Amino acid sequence: MPNRKPLVLLYSIMRRVVITGIGVVTPLGNDIETTWDNLTQKRSGIGRITKFDPSDLASRTAGEVKDFSPEKYISKKDIQRLDPFIHYAVAAAMMAAEDAGLIKGKSEVRSQKSEVDSAGIVIGSSRGGITTLEKAFVRSQQSHPSPVTRHPSLFSPYLMPATTISMAPSYISMKLGIKGAALGISTACASGTNAIGEAFRMIQHGEVDIAIAGGSDAPLCRFAVGGYAASGALSKRDHEPEKASRPFDKNRDGFVIAEGAGVVILEELDSALKRGARIYAELSGYGMSSDAFHQTQPDSEGEALAISKALKDAKVSVNEVDYINAHATSTPLGDIAEARAIKKVFDKNANDIYVSSCKSMLGHMLGAAGAVEAAITAISISRGIIIPTINLDDPDPDCNLNHVTSTIEKEINAAVTNSFGFGGVNAVLVMKRFSM
Repeated sequence: MPNRKPLVLLYSIMRRVVITGIGVVTPLGNDIETTWDNLTQKRSGIGRITKFDPSDLASRTAGEVKDFSPEKYISKKDIQRLDPFIHYAVAAAMMAAEDAGLIKGKSEVRSQKSEVDSAGIVIGSSRGGITTLEKAFVRSQQSHPSPVTRHPSLFSPYLMPATTISMAPSYISMKLGIKGAALGISTACASGTNAIGEAFRMIQHGEVDIAIAGGSDAPLCRFAVGGYAASGALSKRDHEPEKASRPFDKNRDGFVIAEGAGVVILEELDSALKRGARIYAELSGYGMSSDAFHQTQPDSEGEALAISKALKDAKVSVNEVDYINAHATSTPLGDIAEARAIKKVFDKNANDIYVSSCKSMLGHMLGAAGAVEAAITAISISRGIIIPTINLDDPDPDCNLNHVTSTIEKEINAAVTNSFGFGGVNAVLVMKRFSM
């Protein structure tokens, strides 16, 4: 019998992963600095829906992206062929890559060989190309009341590729000439967080040194708004839309649907140091779980499990966490479940951990939400500033946490960012202030 060599675990000590670039498109700005400034100034990006007539819907409020110019990033021909969620994803990815110093400017001109050539790309989305699908359906019904199968020319040959979730990472790979893995992920409102987490794993295990990861959604159409409203999930506070998203407030009545994208550049530490890259924060932990409970109702047990897994993965104890960027959608059941999960995991320490919600100002960007919130958390750690929750006028006693309602300066050594989606899918990231 041949001699057996001892099993060597090549990555028993996981490679460290840092965030070196950020790009976003949000209801508060078409870049990260504008978005960040508006968040710190407690400005709301939420208003009445203008992208279609919502007058006959139960909810008429949303967080719309404003004055966005896709032609800065995509050719006019491809703008017509691709759904807006891909426009947003490409813009955020290009901005993140430029911020990280991986490309120069927003053009496709690069050196023949670049650090980004073999990167991984992971983009999450909940609804994918729902806006384009709706337009195609409406056009087919209006143009041909007879069976559409008799009129195949009615549909664009780009309809299917333009609306599939995987086209977002695929098109980014085409723009940047990247031949590494390009993955699309859809786990409802946890999609962007899962995308970042899976990219994190790819780097940890040595598959790639650099990854472009995040989420994008453009759900502001009648199908999506009407569907979410029918489920009772959306706020009906249409008379004062800027106050409709009110996480943890006693008078909250549902989330505010929004659109946008968030992308971060994740990089293996030695690669980042070799390039002299700016490091926003270290991504140190990732946890997932399923509630196994209900299609739409959340369960605090499942959420607590994901938080605990992320902390264990990061080797961060409950008394080391300074800040939680909460999922906090402003739904009656969701906010209570998250508060209970936080208290279950952190116990007495929960009273000392600062908690806030970006969604109070941005609305809920579905699959993009977790990615944007991860980006904001990284900047919070880098700059020592915690953004507030607005509209928290009458805190719900069932959501009794250490809420932040004004922008504060605070050194953050470790932070948690939560994302929980329909179907009970949970994803949590843990970040730390970078130090050698």
